[in-house]
Amino acid sequence: MSEFFSQTVLTATFTAALGLAAPFLFATLGETMGQRSGVINLGVDGIMLLSAFATYYAALQTGDLLVAVLAGMGVGLLLGVVTALASVTLKAEQGISGIGIYLFGLGFSDLLFIKLVGTPRPIPQLNTLAIPVVDRIPVLGPILFQQTVLVYVAFLLVPVVTVVLNRTTYGLNVRAAGENPAAADSVGISVARIRWSTVLFGCTMAGLAGAALLLYDGIFVQDITQSQGFIAVALVYFGAWRPFGVMAGSLLYGLTIAVVLQWKSLGIIPVSASDLAAAAPAVLTIMVLVIIARRFRQPAALGKPFERAA
Repeated sequence: MSEFFSQTVLTATFTAALGLAAPFLFATLGETMGQRSGVINLGVDGIMLLSAFATYYAALQTGDLLVAVLAGMGVGLLLGVVTALASVTLKAEQGISGIGIYLFGLGFSDLLFIKLVGTPRPIPQLNTLAIPVVDRIPVLGPILFQQTVLVYVAFLLVPVVTVVLNRTTYGLNVRAAGENPAAADSVGISVARIRWSTVLFGCTMAGLAGAALLLYDGIFVQDITQSQGFIAVALVYFGAWRPFGVMAGSLLYGLTIAVVLQWKSLGIIPVSASDLAAAAPAVLTIMVLVIIARRFRQPAALGKPFERAA
């Protein structure tokens, strides 16, 4: 155990934690926007799965990681159209339609992988981008400023989404649609349009989350997310529907995974307990969720289709 607390190992652990947190952060920020407008999307995991495959296949075919990431985001956007059509326009029960999207993503990504790839092949991973000067800061420099572009983008999105939600007219409309859609409609706000926009954004972010997860691992395997998309949805509750709150939850989850992986590599966790240790991040998230989420109120219209008064 003592070797875990060496500076080298701790630095590697915290550096990995940021990389592991990035996919969750993309997904949770997108889901936060959707839920603040009143739409809960349980299909996040399926979108991540299908987007991860799209990213992988595009990388195999083109060798261009930018094209691969755009392919993943495009799949997320396409599934966002399906999700918004079902949940907003057709007013289907959001939980059931979300599970349908999840099952579609799970099954179709497996089918495409078997038919189009078959044998897993590695792809290039994103290079680390060191930020000059600050990357030389002792300890913090390597952790914070020697990451991939996607990690930087994920954390930069936190203040951006915060400003959009709390300091813009659009953000006010999003919150109004999630709290009192009837009142929002009465003053001329198109609740359907607002919800469509947040669902499309959320699903595109889920697609980017799948791309980030794939590029972190460097290879696609069936069920690569291991249901982590559902954890991303839970982290929105963990963060009390606030961007900085979901960032804290994503960091906690990423750090827990990084610690477990490091302990396994150092032999601190015996092989016989590896399966139990793998469940530790989810268990910790649920425990903290039970303690924290009860202190905050969810958007009043969350999960409720909006019907305009005649």
